Amino acid sequence: MPDAAPEPVVLYVCTTCRAEGDGDGPRAGARLLAAIRAELETGSASALRVEPVECLSVCKRPCTVAVASPGRWTYVYGDLNPGHSARTILDGVGLYAETPDGIVPWRARPEAFRKGVVARIPPRGDGSAGR
Repeated sequence: MPDAAPEPVVLYVCTTCRAEGDGDGPRAGARLLAAIRAELETGSASALRVEPVECLSVCKRPCTVAVASPGRWTYVYGDLNPGHSARTILDGVGLYAETPDGIVPWRARPEAFRKGVVARIPPRGDGSAGR
């Protein structure tokens, strides 16, 4: 029996993040989402699903994304630049996808992920954790 396809990695992008100087146009989070989608059109990321979300509640550290996959740690990253972070985010997500548990060694992470980590959330367990 062939190996099962890896679980998809989900990149949640906060579309309501507002950066200093945002005017009447699209907010910084929406611009970040557009930049990520444009970057994906130039490459391949078959196991990546990008989902916009209305708020990740990290308003003091815009722009914010979260990276999650079943059985892996979830990470939340903030302080991302909507105009320059798309490739960095996708590179970091690629490293994440290569791990069995979602833990990318700190030194191997893109600098924006090392400086911008907001939270690390453990994978949902089978109820045996802490026994």
